Amino acid sequence: MNARRELPDSPYLTAVSGREPSRVPVWFMRQAGRSLPEYRELRAQHSMLSACFDPELVCEITLQPVRRHGVDAAILFSDIVVPLRGAGVDLDIVPDVGPVIADPVRTAADVAAFKPLDPQRVTAVAEAVSLLVGALGTVPLIGFAGAPFTLASYLVEGGPSRTHARTKAMMLSEPDTWHQLMTQLTDLTIAFLTVQIDHGVDAIQLFDSWAGTLCLADYRRYVAPHSARVFAAIADRGLPMTHFGVQTGELLGAMAEAGATVVGVDWRTSLTDAAARVGPGIALQGNLDPAVLQAGWPAVERAARGVVADGRAAMAVGASGHVFNLGHGVPPETDPGVLTDLVALVHSL
Repeated sequence: MNARRELPDSPYLTAVSGREPSRVPVWFMRQAGRSLPEYRELRAQHSMLSACFDPELVCEITLQPVRRHGVDAAILFSDIVVPLRGAGVDLDIVPDVGPVIADPVRTAADVAAFKPLDPQRVTAVAEAVSLLVGALGTVPLIGFAGAPFTLASYLVEGGPSRTHARTKAMMLSEPDTWHQLMTQLTDLTIAFLTVQIDHGVDAIQLFDSWAGTLCLADYRRYVAPHSARVFAAIADRGLPMTHFGVQTGELLGAMAEAGATVVGVDWRTSLTDAAARVGPGIALQGNLDPAVLQAGWPAVERAARGVVADGRAAMAVGASGHVFNLGHGVPPETDPGVLTDLVALVHSL
């Protein structure tokens, strides 16, 4: 177990703690990945899943965007299904498809057979975090996990889905089975985040990638209590905790109520509107449209200046801080030079 690092000059940690940073902090979801040629060179020799369980490779890939772009935070290179593998689930991450589950969880018996996280199966993640804490210097490390609902959607659907029809069918027609599954996945998520926290991450982010497929009433009834238990379980560790989902504009208030100290906002909702929805005292993260990165530098600069201005306006109406990010992950076709220039621009503002 690593001792907690003290990083008093970190713009990222300052902003998410409700204090005034020396500059607008910036990092990007999926900053370590396919937009970088050095990443593609490494991945040509390793599958995605094998890379996630190689501590030295995880460390190197996590560091690549920090070296290249000068971002204010690193995020652990991993995948949200890694803890499922740590629970013994037979799965693979198929190129151009995503996570594929060999035996989907669709009955009460399937749920009853689901196993908890075996910490020995994720020692590679713990080792990678320890390596990164030593290698990052004054740059904070964000650990992460998939939220229980998003993990459930992969398990029930058997892979990525546009409609999440099977997931919603279980949720609505078999609520007892659903809540049992969500309880087990909440335990799994807490255990996986605890491994990362014990080994030294400086903040965490909970990705509820598919929560935006739900209406507010269903989110509150079937999802929010489980996500809230994740945040409650780790709140006493004192780390900044970010809650993020895509197309979650209507859910932002409920997501904030779950207990995060930072709420991520996608590009569909302005930061000032988000501040009103989440209420005062919570920092915001976001929210440049990733598609803008393909539109040429004048468009990127104009949009980035708009996001920074919107972040300042959000703080004027109650947000406790703003971290510049995209409204979703870096697209793989992004020119990495644009990201480097974007970081420099945001820092200059």
